[in-house]
Amino acid sequence: MTARIVRAEAELWVFPLSGPTGGSGITAVDVIVVDLEDSAGHVGSGFSYVLGGGGGTVVAAARDMLDRFVRNEPLVPPQVMWRRLAASLNRLGRGVGYLAIAAIDVAMWDLQARRLGVPLAVALGGAPRSLPVYGSGGFAPAQDPGAAVEQACRYAEAGCRAVKLRVAGTPPDAERIGAVADALPSHVQLMADANEKCDLVSAQWLARKLADADALWFEEPLPAHDTDGFRVLAQNSPVALATGEHHQGVEELAPLMEARAISVIQPDLAMMGGITECLRVAQIAEHYNLAVSPHFLPALFIHLAAAAPAVVWMEDFPLLEPLFDEPRSMDEHGFITPSEEPGHGLAWAAGAREEYRTDR
Repeated sequence: MTARIVRAEAELWVFPLSGPTGGSGITAVDVIVVDLEDSAGHVGSGFSYVLGGGGGTVVAAARDMLDRFVRNEPLVPPQVMWRRLAASLNRLGRGVGYLAIAAIDVAMWDLQARRLGVPLAVALGGAPRSLPVYGSGGFAPAQDPGAAVEQACRYAEAGCRAVKLRVAGTPPDAERIGAVADALPSHVQLMADANEKCDLVSAQWLARKLADADALWFEEPLPAHDTDGFRVLAQNSPVALATGEHHQGVEELAPLMEARAISVIQPDLAMMGGITECLRVAQIAEHYNLAVSPHFLPALFIHLAAAAPAVVWMEDFPLLEPLFDEPRSMDEHGFITPSEEPGHGLAWAAGAREEYRTDR
C-alpha cells in the first residue's frame, strides 16, 4: 500500500532574543514549525523563520499548502514535493511562499531520512564530513574596537578558524578592523559583513581597508538587488565578495554567479525555500567553482555540506539554537560534523512548544 501523509500541521512560535541582535538589530524571531507523519508512523519536523516579524502571514501560507498539497496525499520524495509547492506560486511570486515552503521542505527531508533510517547527510546523497566554523555572533556595526577584539579573541580561544565583524562603510570601521586583525592569531582569518549598508563608493573604500587586513571576504557590501553594483565592485575589489542570505532561489543568484560578481554564496534556509533549493544552489556554485557558506544554522547545514563539495564554511551565529535540545556544535578544534541519528538530528528543547507557541 502506498504510504500517505496522515498528519500535517503548522504552528507559529515567537522566540524573544536577549537584546538587539546582528546587523539588523532584531529582538525576536518568528518561527514556523511544521510536523508531518506518514501512514507507517514515521514523523518529520521542519521549521522556517522570519527576522523582524510577519510570521503570521508565513504560517497561513504553510497551512494553505499543507491543506492543498500534503495532508492525505501519497508520500513523494522531498524534491518532488518542493517542485509541486514552488509551482503553486507561479501567479503569487516567491516571497512569503518560499518561507513557508522552507518549513515543509525541512520536515519532508527529516521524514525521508527517518524512513530510511539514516542521517540527513546520507539521505541527501552525501558522505558526512567535517567543516571549519567561523564566529559571527556578538559583533555590531558601531562596536567599540576593544569590545570587538574581546569577542574575536573569545571565538579564537574556542577554536574558531575565522571571525566575522560587522561594518557599516564608515570611518570607525577602519580602526575596528585593524584592531581585530592585529589581535587575532595567525591561523584565524578575518571576514566582514556590511549587512547591505554601503553604497558603491563606501563599499570600494571599505574593500581596500579589508584587503589591507588580509580579510577572507567582504559580505553584503551592497543591497541584494544591486546586481550591477556587485559586478562593478567585483572588478575593483581586492577582497572576495559574498552575498546570498536575502536572495530567493537560483533565479536570483544565477546572474551574480554567471557574471563572476561574487566568490562566496550564502543561502538562507528560509529565504531560499528550504534544503532542496539550497542544495541546488550549492551544486550550481560548484559548476562555477564558487564557495558556499550557508547563513547560520550549522547543525542543519552540515548535512547539506555532505552532499555539496562547494560548501566550505559553517557560520556560528547563535540565534535559534536555544530552541533545540543540544544541537550539534563546533568541537575544540573549530570543526563541526553532522549528527549520526536518523533525520536532521534537531529536536525541540523540552517546554519550547508550550512556551513560545502563539496560535494554540
